[in-house]
Amino acid sequence: MTSNQDIWSQWLLHRRCGGDSQQLQMLLDALCPIRDAVLDHAKIRGDETLLDVGCGDGLIALGALEQFPTCSVIFSDISKDLLNHVQSLVHSLNFSSRSQFVQAAADDLAPIPDTSVDVVTTRSVLIYVDEKQRAFEEFYRVLKPNGRFSIFEPINRFSSPEPPQRFWWYDVGPITEIADKVKRLYHQFQPIETDPMLNFDERDLLHYAEQAGFQELHLELRADIEPQTEDIQWDAWIQTAWNPKMPTLAEAVAQALNSDEAHQFMSYLRPLVENKQGRLRSAGAYIWGVK
Repeated sequence: MTSNQDIWSQWLLHRRCGGDSQQLQMLLDALCPIRDAVLDHAKIRGDETLLDVGCGDGLIALGALEQFPTCSVIFSDISKDLLNHVQSLVHSLNFSSRSQFVQAAADDLAPIPDTSVDVVTTRSVLIYVDEKQRAFEEFYRVLKPNGRFSIFEPINRFSSPEPPQRFWWYDVGPITEIADKVKRLYHQFQPIETDPMLNFDERDLLHYAEQAGFQELHLELRADIEPQTEDIQWDAWIQTAWNPKMPTLAEAVAQALNSDEAHQFMSYLRPLVENKQGRLRSAGAYIWGVK
């Protein structure tokens, strides 16, 4: 981790895959279909301008530049470090003539003029925004008449809270008391009742969009409950932060447990992870619409 970067770039560029290239490739394999669906719902045409809010490492915006050779893209993110990162990528790919870069939050797009863009996209951005209604109002403001928005957001409420004797959906019954100490630490960082990643579902997002003024709206929800099938590299897994504001498992265990408890916890959990004993629960919502 590089301490001179903000938490968003630290996480996106370093902490989200624990430094493991195999885990990063698995993540990209999962994200590329999401990118393609977001762009498909956006229905980009000709020389239109797309505003990618919370562009991160450029997954959506770079995909648009590659797939639609006459469109222009505004890369927008709250993180100056990430904007610098994607600007260097854009330059290396010779997309500079069709790209702009704007530092702004999703719920305050003040640098973007009214009715100035044709399409707004986001992917896994509103989960970090407290004022989601305000974000949709900003999307509506910057879009031209008949402009479109297309977003994807994880619905983390689907998998929270976990039932007793489960830790990240592994059965930890014999060490429940120890596992609960780690769960309580994570809850301090991310209270289920108030954290913006957890206190909404797909119906809330649809409501916010309608309240913002969008006249045509569409929602697709995908939810999955399935056995773990992928190989997980333990050392990388415990060094992975699942979002920018959360500690890794290794960090959480060090904070929540004494040395004996930490040894019991890790010794019990590791074979469950490496032998694919988990059950995965996830949900995500695509929402798109027209102004």
